[in-house]
Amino acid sequence: MLRKPLLLKIYDAASMQRWNDQVRFVELTELDKQAHKMIIAYVLGKYEEKRSGDFDWIKVIEGGIFELLQRIVLTDLKPPLFHKIREDKEKYAELNKWIYDSVHPVIAHIGEGFSARFKKYLFSPEYDIHRRVLNAAHFYATDWEFKIIERCNPQGFQIGEIKNDLRAKQEKYYSLDSMKSFLGNNDLRTFIDICGQLRFQIRWGNIHRVPKTSVLGHMLIVSIYAYLFSLQINASPARCINNYFTGLFHDLPEVLTRDIINPVKSSVKGLEKLIKAYEKEEMENKIYKIIPAEWHADMRTYTESEFTDLEGPGGEVLRDGDILKAIDNLAAFIEAYLAWKNGIRNEYLVGARHSIAERYKAKTIKGIDFNEIYLDFE
Repeated sequence: MLRKPLLLKIYDAASMQRWNDQVRFVELTELDKQAHKMIIAYVLGKYEEKRSGDFDWIKVIEGGIFELLQRIVLTDLKPPLFHKIREDKEKYAELNKWIYDSVHPVIAHIGEGFSARFKKYLFSPEYDIHRRVLNAAHFYATDWEFKIIERCNPQGFQIGEIKNDLRAKQEKYYSLDSMKSFLGNNDLRTFIDICGQLRFQIRWGNIHRVPKTSVLGHMLIVSIYAYLFSLQINASPARCINNYFTGLFHDLPEVLTRDIINPVKSSVKGLEKLIKAYEKEEMENKIYKIIPAEWHADMRTYTESEFTDLEGPGGEVLRDGDILKAIDNLAAFIEAYLAWKNGIRNEYLVGARHSIAERYKAKTIKGIDFNEIYLDFE
């Protein structure tokens, strides 16, 4: 069972401000950047998967989780200093040992296999196609943010230097077939821009919370929890992958409708069904037109029936919709819990926290005791 320290550790990224030495129009957080990066990695990975039959999505998913954990530990270490340390093999090994020792206590209960893979990822110099996809996605997401910073302060200190440095780093990945295809496809770049807008849609928008979380950040939280819970129940690789990417895209339609809180959805009979139908129509009009047709079936599964179990022809479970629904609620509970821990005594947040916990009292889903998880927060 996932424990409270790990569940909360991932939320640390929601409080980590990016570009905090530059003038910004909006807050840019590490959680949102990592979420955007993984959506870009999905797009690049789909190209690589088509080109090569042995592309391993698990390596991309776990690599993304490992890099997020690494970044959470490093907190305010500026990229130029980090890259400088990487040039010194001895110092970089010491830094990674410190990162591993810091993270291991909160991930140990997932299993030694996961911890061993995290350690290998930190210390392995191997840059296979999966890590190259993640790196290419990382630099594209960073450049996407930088364009916002540059518009805000075009003549600012180090702006020119940062621009040149980013351009040089991105050029290392232009040789990737997937990157060439992506950069040459205006529709897919528009798709990434649309997904990026979810950074600016704040959840519980009418309620003051600390930390604030965006719809995009929430999607990454759900995807990571979904993958880690999948490991806990020994799910097959296909099931783990489907659970992860359903989490990563499940609220994508909200870029077209905005985040609508549950009390509003349930306030009028039939409203939730009407919203779902409108989301589906808008996805057809604005999203499916700009992504390849062969991606449509998966995207519909991720966004239209996200909380429904999925079975293969032989009856094997390929996705756990019930677990994903429980995780979506757990993420909302933790958002309310963190606001309470940070001194916000809003009546609605307190009510949400208690009602969600009550819903999962004595509830076990496919071997996961959700009641025990909520008791961990008491």
